[in-house]
Amino acid sequence: MPLRPTLLFLLLLPLAALATPTVPPAVPAQDEDETPAAPAAPRVRLVTTLGEITLELDAVAAPRTVENFLGYARDGHFNGTIFHRVVPGLLVQGGGFTPDLQAKPTRAPVPNEAGNGLQNLRGAIAAARDRGVPDSATTQFFINLADNPAFDRKDDSSPYTSGYAVFGRVVQGMDVLDRIAAVPTRSQGPFNGWVPDTPVVIEKVVLAEPSPPATADGGDAP
Repeated sequence: MPLRPTLLFLLLLPLAALATPTVPPAVPAQDEDETPAAPAAPRVRLVTTLGEITLELDAVAAPRTVENFLGYARDGHFNGTIFHRVVPGLLVQGGGFTPDLQAKPTRAPVPNEAGNGLQNLRGAIAAARDRGVPDSATTQFFINLADNPAFDRKDDSSPYTSGYAVFGRVVQGMDVLDRIAAVPTRSQGPFNGWVPDTPVVIEKVVLAEPSPPATADGGDAP
């Protein structure tokens, strides 16, 4: 006996439900004002004969200078170099000479990134260069022992006012730098003064875990 139309319709309802496509949940649109998180700041550890110094580098403010420094660090260039210039109350400088005051080979210099918003304050690390040539920084660097506004860029009219590019800061080990600043110095080799009597050696430079990026409210990201 043929099925009545009403009964046939009821039998087909479950099949129709199974055939209905599933609609995927809506994906919320990304806020156009949302900015991506800043990259983690690279950190390096200087292991010296007088203790360890940890530096945090600012690759946003000084990208060329930071990459230059990290390139030499990865190549092991700084291992076995010395702080060859130690001026109490001013700076300690290193990265270019062996304990017997032989200059190490360098690559092409990088542009001077002074005037990037970072200042030569106590604990700031900056690229050393020839005083008369702004774009001459290679391997040498100095760490400020005091606030040194005279090293900041004034203008570009002269290499003597174009400043020294800050590219990071000390986050641990200022006490080590103060110990280095206290060592006796004298004239040695090609230098007229400020060379430590007993070499302060950078035994190795270690690339450490980067610091977490800052959040929008200025704190550290979890």
